[in-house]
Amino acid sequence: MKKISLIGAGSGCFSTKLIGGICNSKVLSGCLVSLMDINEERLDAVYTLCVRLNELRGGDIRFEKTTDRAASLTGADFVINTALAAPHDRLQAGFDIAKKWGFRFGGSYHVMYDEAFWINFYQFRLMEAVTRDMEKYCPDAWHLMVANPVVAGVTLLQRKYPKVKMVGLCHGYEHVYLVAQTLGYQREDLTYQIPGVNHFVWLNEASLKGEPLFPILDRWLDEHPETLEKGSCAPLGKKKIDFYRKHGVLPIGDTMGWTGASWPWWYHSDDEIEEEYVGYSPQKGWSSYFSSVKENAAKLIEVSKGPQSGMDDFLSSISDEVFIVKLVESMAGDTQRVMIVNVLNRGQLVPGLPEDFEVEVPALCNADGVHPIRTSPLPKHVIAHILRDRVAPVEMELAAYEEGRLDFLRELILMDKWATSCKQADGFLGEILSLPYHREMREHYR
Repeated sequence: MKKISLIGAGSGCFSTKLIGGICNSKVLSGCLVSLMDINEERLDAVYTLCVRLNELRGGDIRFEKTTDRAASLTGADFVINTALAAPHDRLQAGFDIAKKWGFRFGGSYHVMYDEAFWINFYQFRLMEAVTRDMEKYCPDAWHLMVANPVVAGVTLLQRKYPKVKMVGLCHGYEHVYLVAQTLGYQREDLTYQIPGVNHFVWLNEASLKGEPLFPILDRWLDEHPETLEKGSCAPLGKKKIDFYRKHGVLPIGDTMGWTGASWPWWYHSDDEIEEEYVGYSPQKGWSSYFSSVKENAAKLIEVSKGPQSGMDDFLSSISDEVFIVKLVESMAGDTQRVMIVNVLNRGQLVPGLPEDFEVEVPALCNADGVHPIRTSPLPKHVIAHILRDRVAPVEMELAAYEEGRLDFLRELILMDKWATSCKQADGFLGEILSLPYHREMREHYR
């Protein structure tokens, strides 16, 4: 009987997806799922929906709900952290201030992105608190970190708490299957590796039914030039293909998508170029995202308090979480699988990147744990992009956080593509820190 602690269970849609996946698992039959959140209204709603979903699926899951993190963690075998410590309205407020000071979407990972420094600060504190509690209440458990920022979070936690067993997880890699589907193949026809760092991963080796993928892709592009898509999540979008033709590796998932900080900035340097290569404004995407989050949260509570028929209709529309459930199965029941995980780059899993920095790589997962697999090298020019745009700013942010250095936080802002002067950086940082709910952050960065 395994215990799974879900921290941040009030996220709602993710929680019900996870329960849907567990219901289908014979390995996890009879497990205890501890739903933990500090928002009691949303926690109650999620608990009601998860219990009902278990009934509909004929599952054998036991549930508990609690606002006490220690109680949820006690005796846990797996801890899945999806929690967001700072609400989305704070992210949106920061975006509005940043735009006023001349920042814009496109290559802006620590300002115009959901890994903004004024959100990451609270995430780091929560991630550390959960990890310290795990050392106390469930020292043998696996910490599966789904919450962003995965790059900085995995780097911070695995450096600072090396005895805690943990991996970072992200669904973005699954877009590689959309590439195969677009080319007319099934996911089981595909073998691949997509090394990099989280939200910055690259398909550098792949085959379809044993034939190298890139020649198939090149033929498809020659035969279907008019079908190149522009859009928020197009697997073979015009921007991604333009970069592939120049560099020989294909960006996957959030890499070069509107959510992946809309990297690189030059495809978003003005509205005309953005329309030509992307056809989708990141600003509109974030606006739509913020609206959908609010609507989903309200819908979750409404449905949980309504008639059972409405609850059942709502639950039937939600897809199951498969990826994370498979990882838990592999470690709980020794069902050996190769999974995509985020770990430190020990042993040069991604050649050319620092050994104590997070990377996203395949790993053999079984009852003995997670065993990362070394990948083939990425082109040096792609490694250079990773070092400049992901490694360097994350290292600066972690130094600022660990040492409480306001001047380092200022340097982080000055590393942003859209930063043009010290005056701009100081004005922007000062306005962010002056927001009343950032008192803890003001006291930390001195």
